[in-house]
Amino acid sequence: MAISRRAFGTLHDGTPISCWTLTNENGLQAEILDYGATIRSVLVPDKNGDLVDVVLGYDTLEEYVADDCYLGATIGRVSNRIKGAQFALNGKTYKLYANNGENHLHGGKLGFNTKVWNGQPVGDTLVFTRLSPDGEEGYPGNLNVRVTFGWKANSLSIAYEAQTDKDTIINLTNHSYFNLNGAGNGDINRHRMQVKADRYTHNGQDGVPTGDLVCVDGSAMDFRTSKPIGRDADRDESCVKFFNGYDSNFVISGHPFATVTGDRTGITLVADTDQPGVHLYTANALTDRMGKNGRHYGFRSAFYLETQHYPDSIHHPEWPTCILRAGEIFRSTTTYTFC
Repeated sequence: MAISRRAFGTLHDGTPISCWTLTNENGLQAEILDYGATIRSVLVPDKNGDLVDVVLGYDTLEEYVADDCYLGATIGRVSNRIKGAQFALNGKTYKLYANNGENHLHGGKLGFNTKVWNGQPVGDTLVFTRLSPDGEEGYPGNLNVRVTFGWKANSLSIAYEAQTDKDTIINLTNHSYFNLNGAGNGDINRHRMQVKADRYTHNGQDGVPTGDLVCVDGSAMDFRTSKPIGRDADRDESCVKFFNGYDSNFVISGHPFATVTGDRTGITLVADTDQPGVHLYTANALTDRMGKNGRHYGFRSAFYLETQHYPDSIHHPEWPTCILRAGEIFRSTTTYTFC
């Protein structure tokens, strides 16, 4: 394993930002910024053995600072939406920043994706840490967070760990957009995907779960048998019609939970996690923009598999809890295996 570091730019306040590169013994590479603990690129071999960058990203720090789609970033404290931008815990109501209509999304106005993390090599891994202070974005507790990236053979792992000194809520994830034909190489409609999930959390038009866990059988959300991602994405069903494609959370029922194959490169991504849910999004609202190496990104040019607790779990006590108690340790791991 080789780990290297290079300068990637300077923030307006003078803070230098680095880009770290993790290269494994097979030549696979992952680039990670300490701005947002952001995955900038992932290079893996296609069916001909040529390395292909399968993650959307930007060439400059300025583009990441201006980014409105969380490309590749670590998301926290709580990923996805919290209804009404508030929650109650231990008899107290905490008000959060409403940055998605009336709701709170991906940690708020200045979530973990905008923070500068402390990165350092630890053995064969790259570890990013930061302290999220009590009251940041309205959340209680001083939260120490650690995110570890590493390769094991052809598997890229992301391990999360967090501790708090006051009861709080947490739902960490990574927001990488994948195109297995290569970032900026067309849409992902013909990628074939299988997801081991019998149910999904039904959303209202605002993207917040209604509380219903709906069977996928016969619906556009049924990926239990491999199919092209775009085959049912435009059906006249609320699960896709509301969002112009996929933007919903699956209730994982088997492992590894997903297998996706690029139709041109033959690259297959096998994803697994210890989290109860995974949010599938097909870049339906990704506006036209220029990405790395002058490549064009836009509508359905990527997908992400955002491993997580179910969205808005704090308002559904019957679901797996997102509450982290003082003195407890939150741990979670997600792996992306390329073959």
